[in-house]
Amino acid sequence: MPAQHDIDSEREVWDAFAESAKDKTLEADPVFCWTQYSGHGPGPELLGSPRSALEIGCGTGRALAFLLNQGVKVTGLDLSPVAVKHLTERWGGRGAEFICGEVLERLAVSADAYDAIYSLFGAAWFTDPERLFPLVAARLNSGGVFAFSQPPAIPGAYGPQGMYKGGFAGKATYTYRYSYTPRKWAAMLSKNGFGDIEVKVVDAPAPGHIGTLIVRGVKH
Repeated sequence: MPAQHDIDSEREVWDAFAESAKDKTLEADPVFCWTQYSGHGPGPELLGSPRSALEIGCGTGRALAFLLNQGVKVTGLDLSPVAVKHLTERWGGRGAEFICGEVLERLAVSADAYDAIYSLFGAAWFTDPERLFPLVAARLNSGGVFAFSQPPAIPGAYGPQGMYKGGFAGKATYTYRYSYTPRKWAAMLSKNGFGDIEVKVVDAPAPGHIGTLIVRGVKH
């Protein structure tokens, strides 16, 4: 049975996250890092030199703000209206655009095109790639980059995986995450018209700690 996404429940999850991250959203300095470890791993160079970029699941907006400071025309898409409110308050006056919406629905109706679409532990992790990847390809300019990062799959645990938020008692708010082998990620990108594909796991700075999966492809 396919994952049964409940958008209202998922929005509650991300509203709660946005509220908990409010201080970081409104006060923290811009920084672009693909991994979960500060100052570790590659930076925005993986996107090339885009003139426009869309971050799907833009969270605290720190990466998007970094690109904005580099002169990139940036758009952030997030399911949480709380996140979009905070982000617009912080960066909207600088020219960044923030859109509240579900990623599949938004990409399906949008006519906008970008030089880069990316996700840092964001919507690409929480959205069915079989549905997401063709929509991303349709919204990229020729030669545009799609890249995302997330934790690597736990061996043997592949596909959609449900995750409750807020503990195991009380209201059932939940979401799904999607995990696959590097080979499977590469195959899905190739199927949807991407080339120059690179899928790698960046080791954590401390031995034995959780690494970071980074996936990148270029639209033909």
